Amino acid sequence: MEFPFDINQLFSERISVLDQTLVAGRKSAGRPDLQAHIATVIDELGRASARAQQLTAPITSASKLQTQKHQLYLLKDGESSGGRGVVVGFLKVGYKKLFLLDRQGVHVEAEPLCVLDFYIAENLQRNGYGLELFNFMLQHKNLEPVLMAYDRPSPKFLSFLAKHYCLTQSVPQVNNFVVFEGFFLNRAGNFFEQKTLPWPFAPPHSPQRSVASQWSKSLSVGCSPSRAPPRVTPTSSPGCNRNQSPQSPLSDRCRARRTSSLNRSQLGFH
Repeated sequence: MEFPFDINQLFSERISVLDQTLVAGRKSAGRPDLQAHIATVIDELGRASARAQQLTAPITSASKLQTQKHQLYLLKDGESSGGRGVVVGFLKVGYKKLFLLDRQGVHVEAEPLCVLDFYIAENLQRNGYGLELFNFMLQHKNLEPVLMAYDRPSPKFLSFLAKHYCLTQSVPQVNNFVVFEGFFLNRAGNFFEQKTLPWPFAPPHSPQRSVASQWSKSLSVGCSPSRAPPRVTPTSSPGCNRNQSPQSPLSDRCRARRTSSLNRSQLGFH
């Protein structure tokens, strides 16, 4: 994605981490002109992501980032566009308080790190950029993907998670977030607290829950109600062990593939 200004002047690193300050390194600190360009980039990325997901309105913008405690990872290709650089895509994450059901139907309250928006420019997809960006975020947060929640992931994103991280077995929820097997094992890490909650958080097989699930909306502030609830089927993915134990959410092969990809990106092989 090209812009009429120098991307390399705004973002000195290949992957920049942005928050509510809209500052990407020392160059943009105290520079309203550069921060205005950064806001333009974020707004355009948000609109492109909304179009790709067929949303009625963007869920990512500079103004939203400034008012929410989220982080946005932005990936650039600094050598393109005559050395001015292009923006490849972005990944937005943030902590959210969620009411969830575990596999046994126990109601719990958690505050996990959530993937809220993820976009790679259409003409740059299938080049490993998405994996590079996602792996960078995991390393930056020192977190396994199975311990995260995913806000209305698209079918393409679900395929991405299955292929690269062996996340195929989801735990059904009555909201729009997707969590996978192994998520509930690390209760301390995800700030879990068991709750006795009223309807619509009924046991998994109760009539109340089946009715509520048809009409439920996300219980988390800042989500996009226009996106359809995700459909996750427990399918197997090539290279993944369908019967892997909950204590080892990622198979050795998936871990090796992710580590190899991350090492290659750090060495400059993209």
